[in-house]
Amino acid sequence: MVTAARRWELWSTEARVIVTEPSMLGQAVGLSKAVCHDVEMACSRFRDDSEVMILRSQLADGREISGVLAAIVRSALAAADMTDGDVDPTLGSVLLGLGYDRDFALLDLPHSPGPEAQGSIRVTTVAPAWTRIGLAGNTLKVPKGLLLDFGAIGKALAADWAAHRISSTLGCGSMVSLGGDIATAGEAPPEGWVVLVQDLPGDPSGCVRLSSGYALATSSTQKRRWNHSGRQVHHIIDPHTGLPAEAVWRTVTVAAESCAEANIVSTACVVRGRGAPSWLRELGMPARLVDSAGNVSTFGSWPPDGMAGPS
Repeated sequence: MVTAARRWELWSTEARVIVTEPSMLGQAVGLSKAVCHDVEMACSRFRDDSEVMILRSQLADGREISGVLAAIVRSALAAADMTDGDVDPTLGSVLLGLGYDRDFALLDLPHSPGPEAQGSIRVTTVAPAWTRIGLAGNTLKVPKGLLLDFGAIGKALAADWAAHRISSTLGCGSMVSLGGDIATAGEAPPEGWVVLVQDLPGDPSGCVRLSSGYALATSSTQKRRWNHSGRQVHHIIDPHTGLPAEAVWRTVTVAAESCAEANIVSTACVVRGRGAPSWLRELGMPARLVDSAGNVSTFGSWPPDGMAGPS
């Protein structure tokens, strides 16, 4: 089976679409870009004209929202519930306090890796309060003082939705990658969807084969770092401290039946730090963790080495 692929820059990362019918690549890219645009216009906190920012000052009284934003909010609240609040959509104020107030490419980026900031950073925010968010049908209610952030779950959902839209509309197999979030739909190539898992050059690498419909997400404490108050910080926040999670893991990669689920678990593993392995054993999900020293641990059906993988 012949495949075709195209890459482009999106959201300070790289987007990639692969299809099993080369003649449909242009249409597939168009569909993917449309989905990503819809997600961005619904939930980006970096756009003053996005729905969530336009309605921000009105949500305390409850407002009707679009189906796209409602689906994102619903997924974010489910993620918070599944992880006991380790993945929390109310951390926008925390990220603002750490200087993440614009697109990542515009931040003051560090020139080389270094230790993340410790507890001496002071952040002005409220305690995580996702349980106070109300969503009834498409009516959203958010208490004053809470700023929603859907960066991680929004990107994962966009990958899921784009892959499925391509497959259902064009009738071909598709893989959509948005940074570390990868979703597939439709018929896979005979060898499966083969993915190289490696965060930064020089990191431990390996390949995994995904069957049709499976997804992969990687959460990293090495990327999306910037300087704040003379220290390096990263974007994965521990809701219990209001600070970047301790970098016990360089990366956590998880396979699941949706990219959103994989992203939720990989993010929560970074937040849980040393507690992640026992939680993964309870879940029984395929996962690959790389610790701060570069040691690799695998869980579930993730292959310890060689070309195999979740199916």
